[in-house]
Amino acid sequence: MGRLTRRTSITRYADGSSVTREDALAVEEPLEIRIDGTSLSVTMRSPGDDFDLVAGFLVSEAVIWSAEQLVSMRFCAGTDDDGVQTFNVIDASLSADTVMPDLSLERHVYTSSSCGICGTASIEAVHKAAHFGRIDDDTTWSAQLLGSLPDRLRSQQKVFDRTGGVHAAGLFDADGELLCLREDVGRHNAVDKVVGWALREGKLPLRGTALQVSGRASFELVQKAHMAGIAVLAAVSAPSSLAVEHAESAGMTLIGFSRDGAFNAYAGAHRID
Repeated sequence: MGRLTRRTSITRYADGSSVTREDALAVEEPLEIRIDGTSLSVTMRSPGDDFDLVAGFLVSEAVIWSAEQLVSMRFCAGTDDDGVQTFNVIDASLSADTVMPDLSLERHVYTSSSCGICGTASIEAVHKAAHFGRIDDDTTWSAQLLGSLPDRLRSQQKVFDRTGGVHAAGLFDADGELLCLREDVGRHNAVDKVVGWALREGKLPLRGTALQVSGRASFELVQKAHMAGIAVLAAVSAPSSLAVEHAESAGMTLIGFSRDGAFNAYAGAHRID
């Protein structure tokens, strides 16, 4: 697992006794994202698939929407106290015709659930920024297939198997094929990594796909899926009220409490056969 996990000593207490043993932890480290040398954001993430994370972040921030706009990415020099390269700073270069984001802000206000901006303004901001517009994907989905996605996702979560401490996002097609899976300590990072993979592969907008996530469906996750042109977002836990409102206005299908083959459709049930 490399830098994804780290061993630690723990004391386990159960049934009136204790035992000391080793356990695996999910690694969490900061990643600074720069554009042409200027810092844009710092996010806490699981190391790995970092170029996908940066690419997906820039899609979510409405900076880019095609692979041609992302000219290059590179790790900047940086070492820890032992002189080992940390790989915790990435500098991205964008094409000359790409409009640069406001680098005086760490993140656009509508991407943070704690920004304090009202719900209506948040949704309107995303609609204005969404390059692919309202989702008009007419792909239909089998209810049986959609109900199976959490188990399909779970069976591929290798880091979670070792640590129990990461979220996952998996992109599936209408035949149930897993196109891309990413794990991360942050559920928003896992989604960004999937979206970034799709951008770098030239697959945006992601028509005919469903995104299954391991946690709840927040407004931020719906926004990220919308920016990538994903029609179906399914979560094993509950959606928020703003997530449902945005899914409805964006023409998306939003599924929650997807467990044991059953689920609730909160928006876009017309796509479910």
